[in-house]
Amino acid sequence: MSKNRRRPARGRHSTVRNVPLRTHWLLLTTLVLTLSAALLLQGYTQHLFDSRPDAEAREPVSAASVPEQIASGGPVIEGASGRAATPAPRTIALTFDDGPDPVWTPRILDVLRRNGVRATFFTVGTKVAENPGLARRIVDEGHQIGLHSFTHTDLGAASAWRRSLELRETQLVIAGATGVTTPLLRPPYSSTAKALGDAGWEAVVHAGQEGYLTVLTTLDSEDWRRPGAERIAANSTPKDTGGQVLLMHDAGGDRAQTVAALEQLVPRLKASGWTFATVGDAVALPGAVRPAATTDRWQGLALITAIRTSDWILEGLSWLLWAAGAVSLLRAVAVFVAARRHVRMRRKPWGPAVTEPVSVIVPAYNESAGIEAAVRSLLASDHPVEVIVVDDGSTDGTADIVEALRLPGVRVIRQQNAGKPAALNTGIAAASCDLLVMVDGDTVFEPDAVRMIVQPFANRRVGAVSGNAKVVNRGGLLGRWQHIEYVVGFNLDRRLFDLAECMPTVPGAVGAFRREALLRVGGVSDITLAEDTDLTMALCRDGWRVVYEERAKAWTEAPASLGALWKQRYRWCYGTLQAMWKHRGALTQRGQAGKLGRRGLVYLLMFQVLLPLLAPVVDVFAVYGLVFLDPVRIVGLWTAFLVLQVLMGLYAFRLDGERPGPLWSLPLQQFVYRQLMYLVVIQSVFTAVAGSRLRWQRMERYGSLQVPVTPPATAVPGPQPGMQPDPLPDLQPGPLPAPDPAYAAYAPDGGYDTAPAWDPYPHAGPQTPQHHIWPSDGPGGAYR
Repeated sequence: MSKNRRRPARGRHSTVRNVPLRTHWLLLTTLVLTLSAALLLQGYTQHLFDSRPDAEAREPVSAASVPEQIASGGPVIEGASGRAATPAPRTIALTFDDGPDPVWTPRILDVLRRNGVRATFFTVGTKVAENPGLARRIVDEGHQIGLHSFTHTDLGAASAWRRSLELRETQLVIAGATGVTTPLLRPPYSSTAKALGDAGWEAVVHAGQEGYLTVLTTLDSEDWRRPGAERIAANSTPKDTGGQVLLMHDAGGDRAQTVAALEQLVPRLKASGWTFATVGDAVALPGAVRPAATTDRWQGLALITAIRTSDWILEGLSWLLWAAGAVSLLRAVAVFVAARRHVRMRRKPWGPAVTEPVSVIVPAYNESAGIEAAVRSLLASDHPVEVIVVDDGSTDGTADIVEALRLPGVRVIRQQNAGKPAALNTGIAAASCDLLVMVDGDTVFEPDAVRMIVQPFANRRVGAVSGNAKVVNRGGLLGRWQHIEYVVGFNLDRRLFDLAECMPTVPGAVGAFRREALLRVGGVSDITLAEDTDLTMALCRDGWRVVYEERAKAWTEAPASLGALWKQRYRWCYGTLQAMWKHRGALTQRGQAGKLGRRGLVYLLMFQVLLPLLAPVVDVFAVYGLVFLDPVRIVGLWTAFLVLQVLMGLYAFRLDGERPGPLWSLPLQQFVYRQLMYLVVIQSVFTAVAGSRLRWQRMERYGSLQVPVTPPATAVPGPQPGMQPDPLPDLQPGPLPAPDPAYAAYAPDGGYDTAPAWDPYPHAGPQTPQHHIWPSDGPGGAYR
């Protein structure tokens, strides 16, 4: 017996508690809100950025509210008082808009340094955040820095709150990047004072009330037109001796002509007696640039960090989403191709027909609503069966109902409540046949289901067979969505798993097993909550093939409420994570075990764990795209994805012989059901990482199963002399699969002799041995 710690049996001395998590939802909410804030910041800074040229042609505007002294006054305006100033005669305030730019701003700074000239740079806040080093260089080299709004927006057309936001955020990033603040502002799309309109004047007044001086222009180099260096230099040459504020650009595209024009213009004007000065010096403005307050500087640094982080997040998300989209598309193609090959493969018989009798084990806990229909459907099989109902301490008279039917070939075994795995092991021990079918108490078999599901055992390498579970209660949206999931998701995946020989799960609702294979792996373990997945993986690691027989159809009740669905899928998902962790050693094994590890486990990890964890990111990004990107493109991509889902659905429904009508609800499924399933995965992962433990949960039964009217086949009454089949019938030549050496450590009780690094049950307390093939005592959880 292994010495590692094991989870205690569900006995009367067990003190297991189910501690619900709360912090993980808080963490998830925080992460989603943080991501939303980052994308909102990214959307505002990048996709509300107005990239129109400053001096592009505009419609005439009214200027009725602009005071005459402003319209005919100087270019430097104090909006609150209505005063204006003009540079001293033969003085040029050289100004550059739209930067800093990582290519052209340094070249312009180099020209100014060589010529000993100081200028004023009206910077865009988002550009400063992207290039804080260049903003520092502007200030360090003696130039003045000013504001050109945060996103190059037209302040005259903006609302009052946005004007304040644009100015405040720009001032903060300048303070964070350079350590200074400035009152100098040039509104985007402004020109001369004479061209100022009512909206522009309102923005100037608003800026003045917040302490800013608006700097307009008197000369436009028109370098934004890119007319050539000579023409730019000519446009920049004053026509008289009056002081000038010259407009040029150091960003917004190729500024090679601007750089070349500067090389000509500055020496020429200096030789003509002109003086170059900053705006502050040109109008004798004291303290045009001041040291920033400590709080402003730290806030500015935080804002720069947030903007740059949002850039990285968006870039990372873009790559991640492209990768996820490509992988999802490849998966769809792989599933489609595998399904077609699986159909062709299943046209070939497994071998000689399997006609030996079968033991059907029905573990039941409070299944009074559907147990009669389930048992009668099994007796209606066209294959000889014995039915063993293991009543696991039901309190609703389940065993009494079955016994009252007095059906031949049906045995009822009562035991104290010990859990589904224990009930299954009781049935395995009591079975008289070598081939076993395990079925939930809420499931009805079609008449040929048992015969179909045992045919693959003609192949001696097959140790288990997954049947085709179908939803019986399809009424309402929730029922339709689960029906779609069973047909499109589960069954298409099972065809792929079958073809790749890496089936991870034989569902508890309809599965068949060799008794010998079950005994070799120690029976059904209760180490995980997904006993069917755990058992299937154990069989694969022991060298057995697990296949899918889609013709073996059984009808099962699906949860009829969101709460019940959540509980069921939460248990399934958490149990699957436990099983994946328990059998992670298959990743490094060879043979059948290696196929499970490197194919099945990797597939589950990618498409049932990692991709669902990205779902909130995808949804937030989709909203981001609708708001800030091209909504037509986003809707087009979503439509293309939906069309792909519909095509896969149509194909899957055709393979299963189902009418495609329920697929009309597929678009709604993407908005509601898909989100619920993703949240289930997220909570399951958080639960696993936190080391919390779940218990079996009770699933409500609805009584939607119908008693079949098909005449029953000959039943197997139970163990009788001469009734036992050959334990190893020679149905197909070839040896039985040998146990995998790396799996030899699998103990008789279903555990390992190496304790996992992650203990899924850290609160279990002292460990006691279990015997999985025999029933155990004590109270336990319900099955679902």
